[in-house]
Amino acid sequence: MEWIIGLWTLMGMSLFWWFLCAKKEKSDAVKRKKKKGKVPKGNRGWPLLGETLEFIACGYSSNPVSFMEKRKSRYGNVFKTSILGTSVIVSTDPEVNKVILQNQGNIFVPAYPKSIRELMGEHSILQMNGNMHRKIHSLIGGFLRSPQLKARITRDIEHSVKHCFATWTQQTIYVQDQVKKITFTILVKVLMSIGPGEDLDFLEREFEEFIKGLICIPLKFPGTRLYKSLKAKERMMNIVQRVIEEKNNNINNNNNNKEDLEKGNDVLDVLLRDKGDTNSIPNMLENICENIIEMMIPGEETLPTAMTMAVKFLSDSPPALSKLLEENMELKKQKNSSDYAWTDYLSLPFTQNVISETLRMANIVNAIWRKAAKDVEIKGYLIPKDWCVVASLTSVHMDGMNYENPFEFDPWRWEKIGAGSNNICFTPFGGGQRLCPGIELSRLELSIFLHHLVTTFRWVAEKDEIIYFPTVKMKRKLPISVTTINT
Repeated sequence: MEWIIGLWTLMGMSLFWWFLCAKKEKSDAVKRKKKKGKVPKGNRGWPLLGETLEFIACGYSSNPVSFMEKRKSRYGNVFKTSILGTSVIVSTDPEVNKVILQNQGNIFVPAYPKSIRELMGEHSILQMNGNMHRKIHSLIGGFLRSPQLKARITRDIEHSVKHCFATWTQQTIYVQDQVKKITFTILVKVLMSIGPGEDLDFLEREFEEFIKGLICIPLKFPGTRLYKSLKAKERMMNIVQRVIEEKNNNINNNNNNKEDLEKGNDVLDVLLRDKGDTNSIPNMLENICENIIEMMIPGEETLPTAMTMAVKFLSDSPPALSKLLEENMELKKQKNSSDYAWTDYLSLPFTQNVISETLRMANIVNAIWRKAAKDVEIKGYLIPKDWCVVASLTSVHMDGMNYENPFEFDPWRWEKIGAGSNNICFTPFGGGQRLCPGIELSRLELSIFLHHLVTTFRWVAEKDEIIYFPTVKMKRKLPISVTTINT
């Protein structure tokens, strides 16, 4: 009997909450009538759930943009809805998206679903804003673009790729699992200089558990997805904290050695050497620890997905695969087993076109979340203060108005349109001050992987499907059968 009373009480509170929100929204709309712009039209759906169920269902379908397209046709390029426990305004307009991505600080601030906020922590780089974010972004970007890293990391990636490929024999290879062995090894080395061993294996296992809670219902009690992911994060932090303490002690012990201080072997070195004078070192070190774990997400989740999707799309497009093979075989003959440089890989034009087309079609980062710090008017749309706004990258990438035959894998299209920073219809790495600092490194790793893949193996892919929620992945992990090329 008690649980029935409790259920009715919960339902009553939910409906009351929904009524208050609807009333407030109506009141705010009246206040804004005098303004020139109009709040986008839309439907908030069910109390609490909003339109989340349909949003998730589309992610498991063969047409993940159908959720956006349905509302776009009904309400226009910018509309309002409620998903993942948050009322949001969604933009599928590239010009509106550009304004959202470019304007930071006093106009738009980071905002993410509650599950992401819980997992990342209060000092997350994703939620960081202003001078602190610019400083950390600049430090990391400078390190990733440094000539010293470029020379070293090219060799490291080649070694990791070849080591992984050496295990590929006649048995079925599951690409999605295999490429993570490449990317995670490189990622942890770049972040913390941790090499193969127990710590690396432990971090890899726990990260897989951690990432599952990135997009989930934000309930945090034993047994829930979010709770399990938070526990995995705690276990990861124990290892990262130990590495931080060791590095921090080394820095303090060598504080008179200027050459040692200026030399950074990894991202952790860079952050620790720039922590500055502070009276709250324990908090500072804890923040850095969370930052390092957070940086594993784009490097470990998005990059192996891009590699997997590239193999999938190339398997389905023999002409593109043939052209890619021709270009990379030519490079292999030119190098004649001599050392490759960073620039060798990034100078392959068709390979870069394949990467751009893969990123456009895979839409690994499907949207960017922000919150309006004040009332903002863009192209006649009024985004009210404190409302979340979602810049949908997928909708722009898959819109026939922006790309001819958008659902067709066509690397040749980039010979005409280019993938430069002025192309507002191509934003796989975000934009503005929060543009991913690892763009070049990501393209390098993809280039090295594709080069050695097509010049080492022929393969036949089994039938598989792409799933787009909660993250992009292959339903069967993309099984392929390989044969070695005799050269």
